[in-house]
Amino acid sequence: MTMISIALISLTIIGVAVGRYPMLRMNRTTIAVVGATALIACGSISLPQAYAALDLDTLVLLFAMMIINANLRLAGFFQLLAHQLIKRMHTPRQMLAGVIVLSGLLSALFLNDTVVLMFTPLVVEVVLALRRDPIPYLIGLGTAANIGSVATITGNPQNMIIGIAGEFTYIQFSRALLPVALIGLGIAWIVILLLFPAEFTRAVFVYDKPKTRLRVHRPLLIKGCVALTAMLVAFLAGAAIPVAALAAASLLLITRRLKPERVFSEMDDSLLFFFAGLFVVTGAIESSGLSGHLFARFHTLAAGGIVPLTATSAVLSNLISNVPAVLLFRPLVPSFPDPQQTWLTLAMATTLAGNLTLLGSVANLIVAESARRYGVRLTFGAFLRAGIPITLLSLLAGILWLMIIA
Repeated sequence: MTMISIALISLTIIGVAVGRYPMLRMNRTTIAVVGATALIACGSISLPQAYAALDLDTLVLLFAMMIINANLRLAGFFQLLAHQLIKRMHTPRQMLAGVIVLSGLLSALFLNDTVVLMFTPLVVEVVLALRRDPIPYLIGLGTAANIGSVATITGNPQNMIIGIAGEFTYIQFSRALLPVALIGLGIAWIVILLLFPAEFTRAVFVYDKPKTRLRVHRPLLIKGCVALTAMLVAFLAGAAIPVAALAAASLLLITRRLKPERVFSEMDDSLLFFFAGLFVVTGAIESSGLSGHLFARFHTLAAGGIVPLTATSAVLSNLISNVPAVLLFRPLVPSFPDPQQTWLTLAMATTLAGNLTLLGSVANLIVAESARRYGVRLTFGAFLRAGIPITLLSLLAGILWLMIIA
């Protein structure tokens, strides 16, 4: 492998980890695409090899879930659930529990980024109207979205990669990691209660209808719920996950009421290009022989069991982000002693590690940025204070559970 290839791969991974390069208007997506193109141009990976490196099953699944999420968002599905929940919460503890449960549950079904994007404005508005401190509720929203997403293949992008690569059925994956998510949500609730005792008094408040107008597109909502139910039934019946998701998405695209442009404008297309670029970069790592050096280092960790693999995955996720961390392991896992256990450990560790810092996951950043528009500042230090115990305790719970079922 040439030094040029090593330099290009390193620059791409560092850029993706940091999120930008000084004096350049490049985000993670453009860095991944430019890095992949540079690797093809310098001969580190050929164009046919680059095409072969694209995991089309994962890209199709991601695309389909984006369409489903966009339709449900336009239908008012997420806002309706949030309003119904808040109407039933009468104490600060109940409110925190409701935010955590709803965020965690929906993040298991949909991409966690979508959930926090829709819920953050409503949570901020309601909590401020009740004259409560919004910070603990926002921390609960962000951490629960990450924790809940560990439960299913469709919960977050790295789980999609792992579910497809590990050839898990929807039920197999959820049976293994749903308990981790449930325990983790309980841990998040307890930790936040203990860290903010003044906020969670026995005060009782009365629901006041938020100023934000609730807009529900009833026909689209019914259609979206039907498509979602059909998809989940297909998942549970053992259908191919990308096919089931794409079929549900296609059903929603057959419409007389909604222009396709509105649906596609709601989608974050850049995420697809980000994944495609990273697939090519990791393909270059494999075709160039660098994966052999990585295997020599990581094989010892995998052979050492769940604990060292969890620690390595968690650290790597916070250094270079969770999706690149999973992609670095992807070509190596089939050669490990127990590939399925390794995949599950990676899914658990890379997801839960996202709660360590405010920068640990995109969902955390969305919560902070959305709240800032309402004058609420969720600082790095405030999140870290809760993020450290939540991450460490949930990782410990995940390790113990995976040891039990191993």
